[in-house]
Amino acid sequence: MKRVLESSRYVVLIAVISLLVSAIVTFLWGAFQTFLLIGKLIATPSDVALIVPIVQLMDLFLLGTVLLVFALGLYELFIGKLALPAWLVIDDLKKLKHILSDVVILILAIKFLEKLIESKNAQDTLMLGISAAVVIGALVLFNLTSAKGAE
Repeated sequence: MKRVLESSRYVVLIAVISLLVSAIVTFLWGAFQTFLLIGKLIATPSDVALIVPIVQLMDLFLLGTVLLVFALGLYELFIGKLALPAWLVIDDLKKLKHILSDVVILILAIKFLEKLIESKNAQDTLMLGISAAVVIGALVLFNLTSAKGAE
């Protein structure tokens, strides 16, 4: 039974492979969107409306990066060590959760910026900003309390 339980950690390879494939597809989609955006920038270089697609493109690459970091992190936590830069080494689940909360904060900020740029309704923008601020505040508090608990 012990051997079965010890070997069950390899089940996480399903998540690692899925996340890795998702990261690759996200990066490829981002590259495709980059080429489309370059075409739009060449056609209308002074179009302010292109700011939103640029921010969305950054969001897409950020998502791909997070998927890759999670794939690497899960592999390191459950399977074995990889030759990674020190800042990318994940040695416990708390660190992985901390990275996720940091990314959620960034994505919320990017989504708010998108809404701020393209919004015509100030009240909706204000409500979204307040909602995002509450979630960001909760995640920052979570990070602070989990960091203190680790000491």
